[in-house]
Amino acid sequence: MSKVTLIATGGTIASVEDSAGGPVNAGLAGDRLLDSLHDRPEGITVDVENFQAVGSYALDLDTVYRLCVRISEVLADPDVDGVVVTHGTDTMEETAFLADLLVASDKPVVFTGAQRHAGQPDTDGPRNLSDALRCAAAPALRGLGAVILFEGEIHAARDVSKVHTSRVDTFRSPGLGKLGEVDGARVLVYRHPAERVQLSTPRLDETVELMALGLGSRPGFLDYCRENGAAGVVISAFGRGNAPKGFADAAERLIGAGIPVVIASRCAEGRTEPVYGRDSGGTTLVGVGCVLAGTLSAVKARLLLSILIGKGADMDEIRTVFAGYGG
Repeated sequence: MSKVTLIATGGTIASVEDSAGGPVNAGLAGDRLLDSLHDRPEGITVDVENFQAVGSYALDLDTVYRLCVRISEVLADPDVDGVVVTHGTDTMEETAFLADLLVASDKPVVFTGAQRHAGQPDTDGPRNLSDALRCAAAPALRGLGAVILFEGEIHAARDVSKVHTSRVDTFRSPGLGKLGEVDGARVLVYRHPAERVQLSTPRLDETVELMALGLGSRPGFLDYCRENGAAGVVISAFGRGNAPKGFADAAERLIGAGIPVVIASRCAEGRTEPVYGRDSGGTTLVGVGCVLAGTLSAVKARLLLSILIGKGADMDEIRTVFAGYGG
């Protein structure tokens, strides 16, 4: 008999309409989610913890840090084989990535949720939860880090992104693909993710800012960050890691003030690389001291930088860690 702990954090899977046709809000406890299962996996006992029932768009870094600490505490129990976290889809990939970095156990940590709320007759929550419980109890998932289970597919936290606002197959790992899948009662693993980075920190720095670039974006926001207490900045830049005119000079001012600047790409696939020069091409940005995010998306690069600043890492350590992602 396997033992899995379900940690319920709200999200669409735990949400219903406040009134007919009204707004949808989280509120169902973990026990209610278990009761909704049409196909409860055999051979698995489930303990339930209700962590915080909110939509994932309302979570903050302090709350998610406490969640990662709690996951670690639960997995330290030798009788627990794995953890399932029910979570809203809006920021699931971010919380899962933090768990991948901060939870040291090799036991499975499986995030799941729903795109159709619990009051809809075709809600996808019960199926996802059943599959996630199977994954959390599966020896094949040991050592793979945190994963997202959705619509029968298993995705590595490092690679996965939400790619559709409403479809039930919203999670994809662009350019890499899923780790495996659940087929009936079978958990199948087809590939292993890249080697995990494991970090520890007493806190996450909540003052790391994120800027998304568009054609003709102006760099004034970087000066605003420098003047208003930002501890770091991540830029979601073009292509290989390029920015409009003026960004290299603005980034250099931040870096001169001791504020790290990380350059990610807004592209869904590929990695940053210093190729282009002149004003604010990737080579110029690296030349003034920016750090490239490699294959990490901007939202995940921000979380990694939040950990590193929270633990007091210097620029050399920041560069070394991001280099591990191809930066």
